[in-house]
Amino acid sequence: MRIAAAQFEPVPGDVEANVRAMADLVRTAAGQGARLVVFPELSTTGYFLTLLARDPALVLDEDDARLTPLRQACREAAAAAVVNAAVRTPSGRPAISSLVLGPDGALLTRYDKQHLHGVENDLFLAGTRDGRFTLDGVGFALAVCYDNRFPELAARARAAGATVYLASSVLEVGNDSFESVYPVRARDNALYVLLANALGTNEGGECAGASGAWSPDGTLLTTSPNTAPGCVTISLP
Repeated sequence: MRIAAAQFEPVPGDVEANVRAMADLVRTAAGQGARLVVFPELSTTGYFLTLLARDPALVLDEDDARLTPLRQACREAAAAAVVNAAVRTPSGRPAISSLVLGPDGALLTRYDKQHLHGVENDLFLAGTRDGRFTLDGVGFALAVCYDNRFPELAARARAAGATVYLASSVLEVGNDSFESVYPVRARDNALYVLLANALGTNEGGECAGASGAWSPDGTLLTTSPNTAPGCVTISLP
């Protein structure tokens, strides 16, 4: 089974354009044999909290019609996608959510970011439940950016039988997570870790991609060699 981390530079606040870009990346990754594709945090809008606070139309529903091109791409490619967005909750305050679209385009599961960072606390509702799903018999666990600073999330994933830990993130240039967080989560829990990181300038700073994957012993398996949009893939044994 091959899985992929995709990186691109979202157009600020343009949900339709960003969904089209992600649909193209699903097809690209599937062409490389990927059965699952993970995208960075808030890929439908970019990490622009000021825009999200000002325009409630940028918040999605789980069945939002604007995700139709992505659902179609998943069906065409027979691949699942982990899409992160601001998604409505019953409370009226959105969550930073990973929506997992299955190879048939249907929603497999939803995970709401549990550990909000900084001004995210003013805009979003923190999640209260872990996110996990199974695809082709492989157990996957979900995390979003600052979540990864909390080791108990990965520990619970491993205890629940997950094999792969999927991280959707927005990490600026110079962030120490590439060395001190992701390989540690892999090594301490004997998990494969797959990171999808953003490109471009956003309210978190300048992101240069470096999406990648680590083996269960913490060894870096692959990383994006440049800051161009695209995918990195690994094969699971």
